[in-house]
Amino acid sequence: MTRLALIRHGHTPWNRASRIQGRTDIDLDPSAVTELAGYKLPAEWADANLVSSPLKRAAQTAEIIADRAPMLEDTLIEMNWGDWEGLRGVDLKADPTSGFRDIEYWGWDYQPPNGESPQDVWNRIEPWVMGLQTDTIAVCHIGIMRMILAKATGWGFDGPAPFRIKRNRLFIVELDGGLRMANDEPIRLEKR
Repeated sequence: MTRLALIRHGHTPWNRASRIQGRTDIDLDPSAVTELAGYKLPAEWADANLVSSPLKRAAQTAEIIADRAPMLEDTLIEMNWGDWEGLRGVDLKADPTSGFRDIEYWGWDYQPPNGESPQDVWNRIEPWVMGLQTDTIAVCHIGIMRMILAKATGWGFDGPAPFRIKRNRLFIVELDGGLRMANDEPIRLEKR
């Protein structure tokens, strides 16, 4: 059985401003670099394949916590938020003409204007995920993690998610003819 450990990148200035980043390539902010430098991968995962999204915030996170450069995997690029990229969800939500709704109520087919739906993202990443043959750590984005964890838990973007994606944690999924969560709780990164 193959395991995939997912971890979300550290904070960027846009995260702290609650702006939708999508594919905009933004560096980690200095405080995130400092915080991440205090963490490392758990010993059990130290030698696993290390991949990241090609976006700087994910690749930087991977290198800091693993003390080695990741292989960049284009498939893991963040969800395309289309016309909403760079905007704040709270502002979109306040505008009744925006069409915005929280992702927990999208279903698999809803999409931002000129962006990707959850199904679009899953269609893009499924061949990579299901083709893994060795234990792998993927440092990526909340959008990518949501799609994989949704498939592993059976969640359909139809209400609150049965998981909460926090930073500095490994969310482990097992691949054995399908996807399933390996642990009830994510594994915390270790302090250096």
